[in-house]
Amino acid sequence: MSFLRSPSYSIIFIVCAAPFVLSNKDIPLRDSECNCFMTNGSSSDFFSDHIFFDFRSLKQYAKVPSIIGDEDDTAAADVTSDYFNSNQWTGTWGIQTWNNSDRIGADDNDASVLLINSPNNLYIEASDESHGDASPSDTFLTMRTARLERFQTAAEFESILDSYQHVSIRMHARTIGSPGACTAMFTYRDNDAELADVQEADMEVLTAGPRDRIQYTNQPSFTTQGDDVEGASTNASMPEGVTWSDWAVHRMDWTPGQSTWFVNGAEVAGIKLQAPKNPSRILFNAWSDGGSWTGKMAVNDTAYLQIQWIEFVFNVTDTKDANDKKRQLAPKPGGGPHSPPVRRDEDKRCKVVCSLDESDDVGEAVMLWNGTSDGHPLATPHGFSTAFWMPALVISAMALSSMSVP
Repeated sequence: MSFLRSPSYSIIFIVCAAPFVLSNKDIPLRDSECNCFMTNGSSSDFFSDHIFFDFRSLKQYAKVPSIIGDEDDTAAADVTSDYFNSNQWTGTWGIQTWNNSDRIGADDNDASVLLINSPNNLYIEASDESHGDASPSDTFLTMRTARLERFQTAAEFESILDSYQHVSIRMHARTIGSPGACTAMFTYRDNDAELADVQEADMEVLTAGPRDRIQYTNQPSFTTQGDDVEGASTNASMPEGVTWSDWAVHRMDWTPGQSTWFVNGAEVAGIKLQAPKNPSRILFNAWSDGGSWTGKMAVNDTAYLQIQWIEFVFNVTDTKDANDKKRQLAPKPGGGPHSPPVRRDEDKRCKVVCSLDESDDVGEAVMLWNGTSDGHPLATPHGFSTAFWMPALVISAMALSSMSVP
């Protein structure tokens, strides 16, 4: 009997061709080399763009300005350094000067102190200049709020764009100072309509509260009758003994149908109820108005939100061309949460997927995978990608019984 005809053996030949997709997590990529960005965690999603603001090495701009004690002068103050006139800053952010004079005494607001936002309260600070302890960076961005005799001076900046449609935003920051202030990172949709129409996802530190707890909310958290909206807000503990006066990475993911918050990579809260649906702005502030939410600061007391860096990946709406809103997939291994957005490719496919969360260096993206499937490697300034079609020959032999020769 022929060896191949022997009933004692079953010989199986399997020939297959499969897309072989490898990652280069050790190689950073420029944003222009990434077609989209994928975040990790339970709120994992795809985003089209990435931006990074680094305040850690700006000694040429470092200066702590004196507090301005006049209401008119503080609102009209100039920026505190040329950094806030730079294209990098003004291309994304606008410094606010509004006040709450029209809200004091209103039926739906219990503010008792005039609040005035001032450019004078947003500045670059050297780590050894004040507060008694060294920062791990040379400089950082400081947002200051202070209680004066006649008013509360505060700080706020917001994105120029109001068309962010989902975002994963992170800041390396801490809050320090006296009780009675609120520091926050949040999304906000401009709205002059009813309270029920508010769309806002908040991360808020209350300096009158416990140092290990942060308030996370999908607004509105209360009704026009003053009742709480159950499930819209949670006061969550920070992980691993961290307090909000420690330097920590705070992350907020606004994804379809949910807001999720993290501290140092650990998920601390997630709320689906009233998650924002429509395009919104991104804001940061440090403030108090003497109301029940913040409490009252004592005269001459101050509080600060200090930020080493801000980083976010995002999608934006484009009302000019509806086709730009469409999403198409390139093949990717193992499936995934949501479809990557169209970005930068002539054939309208998201092929090179990058990550911030897998990178060892903040501000730099690394490749998760290359979904190129046309049989050709994708050239980059770092060399060729490792996505290609590799034929594989798999041969297995299994003895079913002992060999018998007639």
